[in-house]
Amino acid sequence: MQVIQIGILLTVVFLKCVSGDGFHSTLGHLKARASPQIQAQSAVGVIERLLKNKTRLFQVTVDPKLGPVGKDTFKILKEEGTDKVNIVGTSGVAAVWGFHHYLKYYCFSHVSWDSDQLSLPEELPSVNIIVTSADRFRYYQNVCTTSYSFVWWDWPRWEREVDWMALNGINLALAFTGQEAIWQRVYSELNLTQEDVNEHFSGPAFLSWLRMGNMRGFGGPLPDSWHAKSLSLQHRILARMRELGIVPVLPAFAGHVPRAFKRLYPDTPMTRMADWNRFPDEFCCPFVLEPTDPLFRRVGNMFISELVAEFGTDHIYNCDPFNEMTPHTSNVTYFSQISSAILTAITDVDPDAVWLKQNWGFVHDMIFWTTDKVKAFLTAVPPGRMIVLDLQSELNPQYRRLHSYYGQPFIWCMLHNFGGTLGLYGSVGNVNTGVFDGRGLENGTMVGTGLTPEGINQNYVMYDLMNEMAWRTEPVNLSEWFSAYARRRYGAVDTHADNAWQLLKSGVYSFTGMRKVRGKYVICRRPSLQLRQWVWYNTTELATAWDELLSASPQLHGAANYQHDLVDVTRQALQVLGGDLYNIIMSAFRQGNVSGFQQSAKLFLNLLADLNVLLGSNKDFLLGRWLKAAKALGTTAQEKQLYEYNARNQITLWGPRGEIVDYANKQWAGVVSHYFLPRWNLFLNALNTSLVTGTPFDQARTTQWIFTEVEELFVLDTTTFPTSPEGDSIAIAMDIHARWRNHFVTQRSQRRFRHRGRSSLTVSPSQSLVFSFTAEVS
Repeated sequence: MQVIQIGILLTVVFLKCVSGDGFHSTLGHLKARASPQIQAQSAVGVIERLLKNKTRLFQVTVDPKLGPVGKDTFKILKEEGTDKVNIVGTSGVAAVWGFHHYLKYYCFSHVSWDSDQLSLPEELPSVNIIVTSADRFRYYQNVCTTSYSFVWWDWPRWEREVDWMALNGINLALAFTGQEAIWQRVYSELNLTQEDVNEHFSGPAFLSWLRMGNMRGFGGPLPDSWHAKSLSLQHRILARMRELGIVPVLPAFAGHVPRAFKRLYPDTPMTRMADWNRFPDEFCCPFVLEPTDPLFRRVGNMFISELVAEFGTDHIYNCDPFNEMTPHTSNVTYFSQISSAILTAITDVDPDAVWLKQNWGFVHDMIFWTTDKVKAFLTAVPPGRMIVLDLQSELNPQYRRLHSYYGQPFIWCMLHNFGGTLGLYGSVGNVNTGVFDGRGLENGTMVGTGLTPEGINQNYVMYDLMNEMAWRTEPVNLSEWFSAYARRRYGAVDTHADNAWQLLKSGVYSFTGMRKVRGKYVICRRPSLQLRQWVWYNTTELATAWDELLSASPQLHGAANYQHDLVDVTRQALQVLGGDLYNIIMSAFRQGNVSGFQQSAKLFLNLLADLNVLLGSNKDFLLGRWLKAAKALGTTAQEKQLYEYNARNQITLWGPRGEIVDYANKQWAGVVSHYFLPRWNLFLNALNTSLVTGTPFDQARTTQWIFTEVEELFVLDTTTFPTSPEGDSIAIAMDIHARWRNHFVTQRSQRRFRHRGRSSLTVSPSQSLVFSFTAEVS
């Protein structure tokens, strides 16, 4: 076995290894296939990209026989008096996972989506430890993540994400890029014209929902250059994943076909899919083939054959026939037929295939998906030839209701985020205990843990904790864990930072209810008289956490993650205060209090202006970066315009006329100033006119006005926005804190707004506020 020179290790701790999952005969082939030498070399590449010249301090070896069959194991050894850390893993992923484990727990370093903190001690600590995963798989991605987060990524950003997967032990992940190029070939062979295909393919920002049969055509068509770039990118993604030992999950055929099939195959039975989120007929409802018809099998075979010929295979595929759409029949026989047909269409080409399926359809409409229907669907596939993702186990687990998926293996997943929205939120208690509930299920079939957010780049603490559940054998002490997290993230021990995170742990990250938290906070929503401010935590504690985090600035001001978190917590405080101001505005309006209304309305608008300045001071909250990445993929002016339209529409209207408006909203600089604030300006102006003139307020007319004058114009606009931060985040946060903090004077239900003092962050004239105002707040 080749040894890659770069380091050694030390201290002895052996962790309990959970017994086998009972599915090795059907899942055992889903594993690393590259040679140990190639995996070790690829693991070294991850370390080099992270540590540069310090890579020499680590030595990596891959030994598939190091640990028990079906589990990943790593060993870390650093002996006293030596200068190298030796890492051995059962795969490249296991070795990189071990490297990250050493960075986190012995060097107190931190790697995240936000920024890295990699200050290593001068003398690397001694350790001698072996860690074995508790389950077979560590899974990553939601079928929507590719649209909400990955859509505009180039290879350097993808390379970073694949590295991140390996650092966190991820060994099973979706690889969906480039599939439309494969479908283009298949459709051509099935006699569809280019016009037929253009009518079917959606734009890049909406491909996730095209693939699940929810919609078609909107935001398209896809240029040839998109297909070419996607194919090239997918080859690089797959190559890197396979080198590291990450098993890529490829797409499969779920039965959905373009509308043109009705014309081309008039005698073939097919059904129009149900309407989804009120999309107009132009963009909704492709057909689904009947599973018993030979064309279903033929199309599925053609797609898998073309896919495997282009990309190769690791024998696992994903598709979902009924994502948030009610099937056209309740006949349980139909569910057995379509499930069997999907797997057969794959195994005709790849006899070793396993079908990976999200459970979201069963959750989204539990009234329809009764246990008899789910059982018929799942048991039509031989046990172990399907893996079910229990998609939102942290809040809405289904493995007990569905009897451990009637014998099919499942993965316990944390969904956490919808639409890639921002907002401090999480369920740390449920994550900390729920995984062990799944593992301890009598006659249970749990085979892994997973991360399934619709969007990333938010609330990293939740993902850091969830990733640890893959190897831990019991819940952590959350207070101790959060203290250690703050130390790692900022690179120093700071009492104020620790206090802040303890408050956040017991507050914003303590959600345990069933209400859907989807980022639609008052300031981000389309203005209306019927909005409701809702929080699940003590906002006075949030304010105290804000105080504490600001108090940490003398020691932590230079830490990038500290600056990010300070912006994020300040953003959260303004988000809450905005919701409370809205309540005061509505109360004044209903009481006919003109002066009280105008005063509060001006405060509200200025709060949004302050929020935009704050967000503009940090790289992670900039609309300009999202738009720049989208346009960078275009090869012509027309393509750039198409991609910018996609990028703008997804985070605002989400549809031609706001069919899913604000679902994927972003609290970013540029969105606040040019979308949220102008909407509220128009709305408050309309309310003010109603109060002053005594005429009834017309909500429908105002909503249409907001659509035509703000929302639609924003989507069609091509104004550029900064791609680099402007201003000092800490100074801006301090200024906002000085002027707004005293609004958190008591518990939220007793809070009253007062105003004194002058704002240094005024609204620019270009924002054309209907109230000429410079806020005076305490």
